[in-house]
Amino acid sequence: MTNRLRTEVQEEEEAERELIVEEKPKKKEIPDNVFTQFFSKGFISTEAATNALPFVLYVALLGMLYIGNRHLAEKNIHDIDKITKEVKELSWDYKSTKADLAFKSTLSEVKRRADTLSLGIKESMQPPQKITMKEGEQ
Repeated sequence: MTNRLRTEVQEEEEAERELIVEEKPKKKEIPDNVFTQFFSKGFISTEAATNALPFVLYVALLGMLYIGNRHLAEKNIHDIDKITKEVKELSWDYKSTKADLAFKSTLSEVKRRADTLSLGIKESMQPPQKITMKEGEQ
């Protein structure tokens, strides 16, 4: 019996050897570094993410403050430009009004306007006189 069993086992082993397909040589093993861990094992475990959550929220808050500050600064710059343009325009108005007043207050222009309105005002032919008072008089 032992012989018969051995021959059957040997035949089965030979049949298995025939069925076994040649295995391809193993690929080169990838070294274990940061990049391979990121792509194969995942970058952050749940425990590490939970521990890093306060820092991530802090960085997010700083980012939002930075963005808000930037918007506020741009709004202030826009307002400053708008006010600067308004000041320039008012300055031009002031200068043109001042020039108009200087022109209208000249003697010849006042005389011409008084003649055209027929107010009955005439130009004095005598030069103006200076009035002086002595210290004891009132």
